[in-house]
Amino acid sequence: MSATISPAQPLDFLKLLAHEIRWNILTLLTWSDYCVQDLSRLIAQPQNLVSYHLKQLRSYHIVTERRSAADSRDIFYSLDFATLHTLYFAAAETLHPALSSTDTTLEEAVSHLPDTPIRVLFLCTENSARSQMAEALTRHLSKGKVEAFSAGSHPSSIHPYAVRTMAAIGLDISRQRSKHFDEFRGQRFDYIITLCDRVLEVCPTFPDDPERIHWSFPDPATIEGTEDERYHTFEQTSLQLTNRIRLLLTLIERQKGKTV
Repeated sequence: MSATISPAQPLDFLKLLAHEIRWNILTLLTWSDYCVQDLSRLIAQPQNLVSYHLKQLRSYHIVTERRSAADSRDIFYSLDFATLHTLYFAAAETLHPALSSTDTTLEEAVSHLPDTPIRVLFLCTENSARSQMAEALTRHLSKGKVEAFSAGSHPSSIHPYAVRTMAAIGLDISRQRSKHFDEFRGQRFDYIITLCDRVLEVCPTFPDDPERIHWSFPDPATIEGTEDERYHTFEQTSLQLTNRIRLLLTLIERQKGKTV
């Protein structure tokens, strides 16, 4: 969908964001995907009220939903950052063209990351695709300022399409290996990011209670179709991970970079 905003819409869109409950929901979704019951608990509001406000946010396509792969009764809600970004600055541009862009870039955010390495562990079930790509992309996009690792609850081997997808953008993950998350027990991390609904339910504990983030990504290896269709799924997963990681690095810079 192409996100656009008409001259009559800016006030309605800004009013949508200005509601306290909706703003709190969006703030939470910038970090992690959540089910409605989790959002209800975190913002201390009834589930039916949270569901109502999620519906309002979904009407502008800035929040999307995906049924959990672990329990089909659960639905994870995600922030569509690209659509929110487009609509937000389109609304600003109706006030003044100079407000239609931001001075904050990924490069600037990375340059302001603290000197002490930030450690991130990505987890999925087989540690074959999603978490392997996220590990490589995070190291690349952070220019090495974030130490990224990956593991799984039932490790197998790196999927050849994951290797091919990363190679297409100049990243070699052919020497990476699938690992069980037990290899990392006892190590300190700043963030634990689960990319699989199933591993979310069995995620182990780590020292110093690192911040936990969940990104509900479908497993690209389970998609059926022609070779081109399956590879395209991996490409789309790579693009979505890139967008998430770019946002994550900006948030880490704001949270960690200004405290050192």
